[in-house]
Amino acid sequence: MSVTSTAPLRIAVVEDQPLFRSMLEHTLSGIPGFEVVAAVGTATEAARDLRPGTVDCVVLDIDLPDGNGIALGVTLRRRMPDLGILLLSAHDAMDLLLDLPADVAAGWGYLSKTSSTSEEVLVSAVRAAAVGETVLDPALLAQMTPRAGSAVARLTDRQYEVLRLLASGLSNAGIGDRLGITEKSVQNHVNGMYATLGIDSDPKRNPRVSAALRLLEETGPAA
Repeated sequence: MSVTSTAPLRIAVVEDQPLFRSMLEHTLSGIPGFEVVAAVGTATEAARDLRPGTVDCVVLDIDLPDGNGIALGVTLRRRMPDLGILLLSAHDAMDLLLDLPADVAAGWGYLSKTSSTSEEVLVSAVRAAAVGETVLDPALLAQMTPRAGSAVARLTDRQYEVLRLLASGLSNAGIGDRLGITEKSVQNHVNGMYATLGIDSDPKRNPRVSAALRLLEETGPAA
């Protein structure tokens, strides 16, 4: 969002479990270009310490001892409109992203503590959330299938594959590397996917965010 190519990405961690908070802080601090500026365990501390101009992305546990992490995220986003938010939860609560107020819906991500444990997934999700994209847990997405009759169900197999990788936080270049195709081919698949989903090119709306939320809305657990 407000991050530049030269400035470090300033990250705050809000996690009530001391060991997991320490692990997140240690992992993220070790990534070149990342700077952990705060690591706290409660909603009260986060609301007090995270001020405009001090943080670019917050890694936020949904279940906090003194409040709901999503409500805290909404409060922080309204205070800092450019803040990226990556939610963590021990439970599969990814659908909660569909209930976010419209004025703060972009730039949120969701990872399950039990499924997405790799550094690569965490780092990719933080970076994507920080630039305003919606990131969904790739392991949970792999367990989902399109709902019958939905627009997502009309996508080609390749377009659906591209959509899942896009929603996991990968750039077009990253998707191309993963699938072994050119970046131009990825963009062609993305354009076709947008057309099928009816996603317009309104510059006020991030089409990647819209596509990720449609994927979440129009899929369900595989039978």
